Amino acid sequence: MSGLSSLMGQLSILAAESDSPVPFPDIADIVIWPAAFGEGQWYEFNKIGLISIISFVVPALLFFLAGRNAKLVPSGFQNLMETGVDFVEKQIIEPAIGRDGMRYLPMLISMMFFIWVGNLFEILPTANMPSNARMANPLILALVALVMFVGVGLKHHGLGYIKEVLFPPGVPKLLYILVTPIELLSTFLIRPFSLAVRLFANLLAGHILLVTFAVLTIATFSLTPLIAVSALTFPLLIAFFLFEFMVAFLQAFIFALLTAVYIGSSLHPAH
Repeated sequence: MSGLSSLMGQLSILAAESDSPVPFPDIADIVIWPAAFGEGQWYEFNKIGLISIISFVVPALLFFLAGRNAKLVPSGFQNLMETGVDFVEKQIIEPAIGRDGMRYLPMLISMMFFIWVGNLFEILPTANMPSNARMANPLILALVALVMFVGVGLKHHGLGYIKEVLFPPGVPKLLYILVTPIELLSTFLIRPFSLAVRLFANLLAGHILLVTFAVLTIATFSLTPLIAVSALTFPLLIAFFLFEFMVAFLQAFIFALLTAVYIGSSLHPAH
């Protein structure tokens, strides 16, 4: 981060010396957005809040429109949205939970599409910021996953679920001194923490890469002595753009898949 800040500072100096009209952003502008209202209050609202609301409304609206005049034999837009449902069912629920996991289909679809749409804002012009590149959204989603898989375990196995997790059967009793603290941390702390950090870190890293190469591309087009470098920076910017388009979907899929895996392990803790 300090290296990127230094780079932007040097480019700003070069731009000023060459009378370039291109402004260079401060490093804080990469991850911090001014409040639209309520600055410093619990209800503070900024660009990330707006993107998060859009990420919730867009999937809900798409599924509403697809199901408004649903037909027995789907076609057109209904068929497109049902393909998304079928993907979650076949690629997430059945491998991770089994057929009895269909009751969790609405939650997993909502989770995956919310993350996916929020991630896509990273590559949308004028937005250029994924909502999940800030820790709040990934953390809340991870806590939802934690409550969900622990709740499933308690519902189906009662307090026996906790016993199965902390005292795995088949382990020599003396080893429980070592195994039980590891299982406690692994299941109830590391699982949600790794879910949140994986999503947050991947999106933030991608965001910084895109900003870096966008700034370099603008700089080399604007500063005559460096224009030859644009032959390298611009293709790299396009390559990272396409890569982040794939990452947006992949991270949403991985988050939903791991949530399903944790729910499956709660349904069958002995396995």
